[in-house]
Amino acid sequence: MTAKYTLKILTDFASAHTLRDYPGACSRMHGHNWKVELEVEAFKLNDIGIAIDFKQMKKIANEVCDRLDHHYLNEIEPFTEINPTAENIAAYLYGEISTQLNNEIVKVSAVTLWETDRACVRYSEEN
Repeated sequence: MTAKYTLKILTDFASAHTLRDYPGACSRMHGHNWKVELEVEAFKLNDIGIAIDFKQMKKIANEVCDRLDHHYLNEIEPFTEINPTAENIAAYLYGEISTQLNNEIVKVSAVTLWETDRACVRYSEEN
């Protein structure tokens, strides 16, 4: 049986957005204190017995989240073109973090974006 390790870190950012064409109050500008769960999977460990340092995961996730922190998302690429829904933001975070973090040992497996304490979206991609 092949071992699989799933590592997870949490970070957050605050931002505002407006949902275009939304039939309700969210069509007006409003803000969220987003919580981001980054999950990474590995099938082997390095020479000292770790897949990736949690500090490295946090650093990369925070660098990407800092681009969105305390901004109006509708004015930031790619959300000038695509609706800044929780689903689209989660996909954006997944793609941007994957570009910087994935290597021969670890791969981003999912990003869960919490819009509130009671509502989230989990984004992943099929292998």
